[in-house]
Formats: sequence, structure tokens, C-alpha cells
Amino acid sequence: MDLNDETRAIIERALAEDIGAGDVTSAPIIPANAHLYGEFLAKEAGILAGLDVVHEVFRQLDPAIVLSPRLQDGDAFAVGDILATVSGSGPGILMGERVALNFLQRMSGIATMTHRYVQATAGARARILDTRKTMPGLRALDKLAVRLGGGVNHRIGLYDMVLIKDNHIEAAGSITAAVERVRAAGIALPIEVEIDDLAQLDEALAANVERIMLDNMDTETMRAAVERVAGRVELEASGGVTLERVPEIAATGVDYISVGAITHSVKALDISLDLVMQPSSGRKE
Repeated sequence: MDLNDETRAIIERALAEDIGAGDVTSAPIIPANAHLYGEFLAKEAGILAGLDVVHEVFRQLDPAIVLSPRLQDGDAFAVGDILATVSGSGPGILMGERVALNFLQRMSGIATMTHRYVQATAGARARILDTRKTMPGLRALDKLAVRLGGGVNHRIGLYDMVLIKDNHIEAAGSITAAVERVRAAGIALPIEVEIDDLAQLDEALAANVERIMLDNMDTETMRAAVERVAGRVELEASGGVTLERVPEIAATGVDYISVGAITHSVKALDISLDLVMQPSSGRKE
């Protein structure tokens, strides 16, 4: 995957934050010409995400460091699997070790959680969506991990889709007024409206928007909304979505289910980097 400038900048900032003026532990201990060989080892099962980011971490530190993937991003792995190996400059690898693992563990955690939600909706039309509840500064990577786990990205920020929520409706006075103001401003983007009940559903349908969000509805009301809409507009279920509840939500026939937990409550996967000294004439990848 060809990483974009935003992702490279995220990695650059992470390295600068961690290294600062230099690694005062490794510098006096590891000879400048020492080679290290290491294995990224899975301590728990999951879905892999972030190898391209790990590669960029080491590339920024020393382009001669070699990362050799054993699996690809998006692949499933088991406990004990070697995900990738790394070899090259000892000081460079040690400087990048923690940053590389931070990205790999978090992104794999997001991909794994997303995959569980996707599996729980198997056989239904619903797609799992992320939200803007991402780690500040890491949204591009969080959303990449969601895609690698089989999910779909919702809007990236406030600029690429109109989402009229309850506070907007309150400020405008009604759904109709809020939609009219957006269109009067000449904004040529899809419009989604958040609703709480079936009366608001009818108003949103009359406004001819592209998507309607069913916010914190019980399952029966969602099912009634799907029947009333009859495919005229996309429906997204949101709020109170758990792994246990998501199958019954998917069974209502909604098109999308947005899940904030896949990014805001992610558990980083347990992945280690086990390193050994290696002379420059030793094992090659």
C-alpha cells in the first residue's frame, strides 16, 4: 500500500516525540555497526493491520533496514505466528521498536474488533461503519485499520459529508429547515439526517436526503422504519450497538450499522518484537 503524505507525517511526528534528542539507552550499549534480527510475534489471535506503517517507521530511521512480511495486512493470524521479520542497523531498529509496535498493536486491535462485528452480521445486507470517535491525530490510521478489518469508512471529517444531527435540527427549528439551509448554501455533498422516531422519519423522507440515521432506536422501531422506507433511501443504525446486539440490528434490514467502539474503545493486540544480535555477515532476509 502506498502511504500518503498525511500518514508519513503522522509517523514522523511519532518518531520525533519518542526519540527527541536521541536514544540515551541504546547509544552507549549497542555498537553503531551492530546488526539486529527480530521477529514480530503474535501473542494473541487477530487480524493484521499496520505492516506498511511499520515499514515506513523503519524507512524513516534507516532505509537499509529490511522488513520482511510473513503475512499481509488484512490477514488473520493465530497465537505464535510470526507476522514479519526485521533486520539491519541495531540502533535504528531499537529506536523504531516502540513506535512500530504502538502502531501495529493499535491498528491490529481495530481491525480485529471490526472483523468481529462484520462476522456477527454475516448473511445480512448491513455494512459496519466507523465514526469520528477516533484517536486525535490518528484518524487516517484508525480508519485504514477499519477497512482492513472489513468495515466501511463513514465521513472522514466535517468536510466530506453533511450529517444533520439533533443539535443542528434544534438550532434550525426542524429537519426541513436544516436541509433547506444546507441546499441554499450550495453544498453539493450527500446529506444524512439523524432521527429519533418515525415522525421524524417521515419528515426526513419528504426532504429527499441521501441517508437517514436511526439513532438509539429499539429493534422493533428500526424494523418498522425499514418497512416504511422500502428501499427509497439508505438507513443507518447508530447508538447502543454492541457485539451481542448487532446481529438483531442487522436482521432488521438496515443498510449500515455505525459502531464507535471499534475505534474509541479498542484494545491493542499483544504483539512483541523479539530481537537478537546478528553480525553483518549472518542471517539475511
